[in-house]
Amino acid sequence: QVQLVESGGGLVQPGGSLRLSCAASGITFSLYVMDWYRQAPGKQRELVARITTNGGGGITNYADSLKGRFTISRDNAKSTVYLQMNNVSFEDTAVYYCKATLGKINYWGQGTQVTVSS
Repeated sequence: QVQLVESGGGLVQPGGSLRLSCAASGITFSLYVMDWYRQAPGKQRELVARITTNGGGGITNYADSLKGRFTISRDNAKSTVYLQMNNVSFEDTAVYYCKATLGKINYWGQGTQVTVSS
């Protein structure tokens, strides 16, 4: 059974930092491209960050709007992908989801809520 379990969400003040984790099980994690998406209230789900497999160079890509504030990384030994969020703003409030993709196969986590509030 495949599971992607996000954690690390919560309440954070503007300008603060948060690190999200997504632990995978039931898949050969190292073979999967890993993404973080987010969905804010009333908005479509959007891609935040992507990291390819180590065999693919471990290349990272980010949404232009993030302006270098977020960093995606992966630990294949722990089957976990991370999203370091720095200098957060109100606009970062959303449910954050991780996604694992291998060819036409993809799996989603259940999401973790991030709320930026003063």
